[in-house]
Amino acid sequence: MKNWYSSYHQVLAFLSIFFFILHLTQLQHFQAAGAAEYVRPPPRRIISTTHNRPKSHPQQVHISLVGSDHMRISWITNDKSVPSMVEYGKVPGKYNASATGEHTSYRYFFYSSGKIHHVKIGPLDPNTIYYYRCGGVGDEFTFKTTPSKFPIQFALAGDLGQTEWTASTLAHVNKTDYDVLLLPGDLSYADSQQPLWDTFGRFVEKYASRRPWMVTQGNHEVEAFPILKINAFKAYNSRWIMPYQESGSHSNLYYSFDVAGVHIVMLGSYTDFDGDSAQYKWLQADLAKVNRKKTPWLVTIIHVPWYNTNIAHQGEGESMRKAMEDLLYKAKLDIVFAGHVHAYERFTRVYDNEANPCGPMHLTVGDGGNREGLALMFKKPTSPLSLFQEASFGHGRLRVLNRTHAHWTWHRNDDEHNSSISDEVWLKNLSVSEACKEAAEEDQEPSNAVNDEL
Repeated sequence: MKNWYSSYHQVLAFLSIFFFILHLTQLQHFQAAGAAEYVRPPPRRIISTTHNRPKSHPQQVHISLVGSDHMRISWITNDKSVPSMVEYGKVPGKYNASATGEHTSYRYFFYSSGKIHHVKIGPLDPNTIYYYRCGGVGDEFTFKTTPSKFPIQFALAGDLGQTEWTASTLAHVNKTDYDVLLLPGDLSYADSQQPLWDTFGRFVEKYASRRPWMVTQGNHEVEAFPILKINAFKAYNSRWIMPYQESGSHSNLYYSFDVAGVHIVMLGSYTDFDGDSAQYKWLQADLAKVNRKKTPWLVTIIHVPWYNTNIAHQGEGESMRKAMEDLLYKAKLDIVFAGHVHAYERFTRVYDNEANPCGPMHLTVGDGGNREGLALMFKKPTSPLSLFQEASFGHGRLRVLNRTHAHWTWHRNDDEHNSSISDEVWLKNLSVSEACKEAAEEDQEPSNAVNDEL
């Protein structure tokens, strides 16, 4: 039996790699210029997390924000008879509220998932600790809701995987309290080996069950084999449902949400994004509804960076930048966070490949831990747009203090036990900048004139 199991996974791994590469070459915005020159260093060990609970007990528990006062609880059971029900309250062991939700499952080649539960609970009080139990059995979990007003703190870590470096990153993230974790793509690095989705879910449970994790997809979530009619993002969309419907989106691959004065737009680098696409039209409508008096800060999360001076993944975000950058610039976007490149990089405020005080600051944080290693080589000479570069594993923190100022820090993993702040910067909100407001009005005047004539 063990020999058969091993051979099966070897064959599946080979097919996964072959068809995954085939699919990525067909994506219109995936251009591998320069990638052949980059050689990744050896990875660190992958941590395998086993399931040692009864079949009816919840595993892979994680939570996500839904609207201003609700939370989605997601988990998996091997027992298909367990109800999709969550009990919760403010006192340990005493649940004065409950909610039922939905469930799903999926097949992928010879793999069959467990029962995947998604339950929305609330309304919940802000900045409050809740205790909850999933399916009426098993361990009690706890989480803290987000604050309703400033200050608020976000942790950011992209390209996580489930290696020893990932464990180090998440341990450092957990040493200081935060309200929401933002993950710009590449979660499990399963790459079609579905059991790795399960080990990842168990690996991050002790963090993702306590604070909301808001994620977007990366290239390692695609998992599509067109020849074999395997749909893209099957595992990702089944396991990691985000509040896309609440934001008017028809796809789990792009959505937005508000939290404590910040409007966050999660975009999909691996779904259509040109001017005729559903994502582009949704983004137009979403930005038009943003009230900067209610949410003065505007942040976007993508997977593939639009600005990148690392030799790895050169040019891969350019077509998306050309399609969408103008929309976000006119909306006075404050920050763009990206992953994909396995290093940290901070740019000045930029628009259309030039420094611009009214453009967003771009930050690459694809250095969470992944199994592929770091992107060690940056282009020389250094671009004047790039202000800080470092190929180390780590995480970032964005502390939004009030409607005008925020503080960004990037924390390098020094070793298993310690991290240090390697880069930091203060940001001022663009929506309160009189100079940028005047520039936006000047840019809009010709456009309005054309519209009037039409």
